[in-house]
This record gives sequence, C-alpha cells and structure tokens, in this order.
Amino acid sequence: MAQPNDGSGRAPVAIVRPTTSVTSGVAVTQKLVSASVAFGDLLRGTFGPNGLDKMMYKTNGQTAVTNDGAKIVAELLVKHPAAKAFVQLAESQENACGDGVTGCLIVASELMREAGRLLEKGLHPLVLVEGYQRALEVTLETLDSRVERILPTDTDRLLSVAKTAMMGTTAETGSDHLAQCIVTAAQTVASELDGVLHVRTEDVRMAKRGVGGIGDSRLVSGLILERRLDLDRLPRHLEGGKVAVLSCPLEIESSSREAEIEVTSPDQWVAFMDAEEAQLEAKSKTLLESGANLVFCAEGIDPRVLHRCVDEGVFILGGLERAGAEDVAAATGAMMIDHLDSLDASTLGAFKTMHIETLEGDDSRRERLHLDAGPKAGLATVDVGGGDGVASEEVIRGLYDALCSVTSAMETGEVLLGGGSLHMASSLAIRESAEAQGGRERLAMEAFARALEAIPAVLATNAGHDHLDTLLVLRSLHRDGSPNSGVQHTGQAGPVESAWSSAETLAHAIEAACETACGLLRVDQVISARGD
Repeated sequence: MAQPNDGSGRAPVAIVRPTTSVTSGVAVTQKLVSASVAFGDLLRGTFGPNGLDKMMYKTNGQTAVTNDGAKIVAELLVKHPAAKAFVQLAESQENACGDGVTGCLIVASELMREAGRLLEKGLHPLVLVEGYQRALEVTLETLDSRVERILPTDTDRLLSVAKTAMMGTTAETGSDHLAQCIVTAAQTVASELDGVLHVRTEDVRMAKRGVGGIGDSRLVSGLILERRLDLDRLPRHLEGGKVAVLSCPLEIESSSREAEIEVTSPDQWVAFMDAEEAQLEAKSKTLLESGANLVFCAEGIDPRVLHRCVDEGVFILGGLERAGAEDVAAATGAMMIDHLDSLDASTLGAFKTMHIETLEGDDSRRERLHLDAGPKAGLATVDVGGGDGVASEEVIRGLYDALCSVTSAMETGEVLLGGGSLHMASSLAIRESAEAQGGRERLAMEAFARALEAIPAVLATNAGHDHLDTLLVLRSLHRDGSPNSGVQHTGQAGPVESAWSSAETLAHAIEAACETACGLLRVDQVISARGD
C-alpha cells in the first residue's frame, strides 16, 4: 500500500513489501466463500451412516483411512486463512463435545455459500450477520422445544445415542456390542459431586487387543496393563482382595554421595549384610501384614522382596510409570503411598479379579494384566479386538465419538432426534419467523434456513437419493404434523425413532458454525504478505 505521488517528485511512502497483495471488495467475498465451500465439499462425502472414508497419504509415507471429520482436518496442511478458520472451528467442536465435527463444518460451509450469493446481490455484510444471529436464536428456541429429558440410567436411550455416533464408521459392524460396552463404561465411572453428575471421558480407556475381531472386544471395569512380568512364578490369577499402590522403592536406596567404608574384619562385613537383609525383611513384613495380595510399585523392587512376597502368594509388580500407578490407584480406590510406614488397611483399594493374559505374537510374547475392580471402579477400559493397524485405530475413533456423545447426554440429560430432523424443523421455524421481518434481514434468515437443510440433503445424497426430492418430502411431513421425521438410514424421508444425539453437541455445532461464518463475513480486506 502506498500514498499517491503529490507532484513534488518524492517517492510514495511504502508501508508493506512490494510482494504484498491486498484484496478488497467483492473479491474478498469470493476468496473466502470459495475456500469455505471447498472445505465443506471435501467433507460432504464422509457424513452420515452412508458416508465413505478418505485415504490420506502423509509426507512421511504413513497412510490414514478415516471418515472422522476431526481426524481429516487434523491431517490437512491448510494454508488459506478461511480454511484455517474452519480448522479452528473443528478443533473447537472436538474439544467442547468430542463429536459432530463434520456436521458443524458442513453447516458453516453452507452459511458461507449462501452469504456469497447475497453479498453479490448487494446485501451489506452487517445486515447479513444480523439476520444470521436472529435465525440462530430461532434455531436454539426450536432445539429447546424438541429436547427430550433422560436419566443417566436410561440405558436404552443411551445405547441409541452411542449407535448413532458410531454410524458410518468401522465400529458400526459391532455397534450393538460396542455400544453396550461404551454405555456400561460411562455409567461405571460416573460420579456425583454437589448433586451434579460428572462423567469424565478420560476415565474410560481404549486398549488394542491386537488379535481376534471387533466381536472379541470386551469391557473391563478397571484397567489393562501390558508389560512383561518380573517373575514367571507370580500368581496368574487372583479372586478378590486388597490392592496396595506404592510410589516408594522396595529396595535398599543408594547414597547420593560417594562414600567409602573400611571393613577390618569378616564380622563387620556380615553385620552389614545382616543389616541389609533386616531392612528388606522389614519392608516385606510391612507389605504382608497390610493384608494386600496385589502390590504395584512405581519404583524398583529388590529381588529378595519380590521372592518373599511371591512365596506368600502375593502378586507384586514394580517399575511402573508414575501415571500407570496413579491409574491403578484411581481404578481400585487405593491411595498412593509415598512412604512404606504409611501403609495400612485404610490406604488399600479393592479388586474383584486379576488375571494375566498371554498372547503369542510374531516377534515376542505379550503379557497383559487385566485388573477388574468391580462395578464401583474409578476407571473402565474397552479392550478393542482386531489387528493392530489403521482399522483398529478407526474403530477406536468411532468408540471415542460414541463415548463423548453418551457422556454429554448423561451429564445434560438432554437428547434430540437425529437424521436432520432438528435441522428441517428449525428451517421451517426460521422461514415462519422471517415472514414477520420487513427489512433485508429476512433474506439472511431465509439463507440460514437453506443452509440448515444441507444436513438432510447430504444424508440423502450419500445414500444415493436425490436430495431435492427428499427435502420436499421431508418438508411436507413436518408441515403435516410429523415433527419426528428425518432422513432414514436408507436415505428416504420418514420417521426416525432410534437415531438419538446429544442436544449439547448439536447446539454447539450450530452456534459455532454461525459464529465462524459471521466472523468471516466481517472481513473487508485480505492482506497477504506472500502475494497470493
């Protein structure tokens, strides 16, 4: 950018590099809209139960196959500023809800597409933003009126939420069994604080079994540790008992400073050895007298302590990472003990069963410790069957989406019918509300309504049906008193009874999409230092 020459012969004042390009006016709209539409078109084919996968070949030679919107966006090397705004939108939806990323991006893309058409006709961007905001209010009011309340113990409805989230992913092949695992896991780790239910998705872990198929997946009300045992004669199976979790070493600690001790007689040497044995025996005695028959230690264990405990039938495992020891404590209700003198019955946790599973692999033998802490476990683990590859990773991504939807539904107690039912009902409500508007905001509200209809349209298209015919039938059903109609699994318009989604996920997706679109519509210049 530069000031014009004032006739004095002096050069204009340059405030940016000569290679910098400045785009203004209608060209800005075209630039932002084109990028937004391209981003939405990229994800359209992956949406819904009939969505297909994307194969992404990375620069490092690795291949990822997925239809998860968050995964696809995370793998893209995005350069365009509007596309980067969509990447941030996807991250916001994923961090807030853990699901609904693809639908959120499709709505945002359609809002930009509709905005581009109106801006080309001369509608002011702020008028457009105002109309979008009014339409959003009507959408949220419609959402609130359609919400159905559920209890955290409403297993049937929660199973429907989990199955809906897994539709279209690899996890769908075992959706009945996997959905049951997810719902049971969420109900296991749920806790109530000050009368408010809390379900942390971090308390539900996913483990790769590495063998079998998806049908071999199972839920462990506790956790699974995969590591080689320190001693082959350790107990391989225990039925119930107490758990001790230590973060202090069960061995003679070495001095931090170098020291020399002069021994003048064999008796002194024997005395040193006896003192060491006495210390280790005292540690072993403290462990055995505590009543724990399952001991985990985040530090090293002396072989003499190990053998002494195993002789008494106690399973003891050392060298765990600090995080692993904390997981055992959280799962069993035990306290992390920093000093052995603090170990007593009140610091112990409880478990239901413990068994060691041995799997023979091509390279080596794998040993997996299954610790079941019972229905009151603080952690739960879904042991996902199948090979250790991209297919297993895609199943885990589908399970994570289902888990986030289930936990959201449990915490809020609110669910909504899916299949585009909400989007069509909101579209009709916005059109009715727009009739009362006398200004140009009405055009923006109608554009918002058309953008919402993109969700049922994409569902129909991905199922092989004409989206226009499906939308016309769906509008007719809603106007004729069938508010629970949507796009069915086959792609046809009709009643949807089992496709339930978290109300919080849908509300956040629409709100975030509207905010991102409005933010881009306020841009009147694009200044690029790269010149593109």
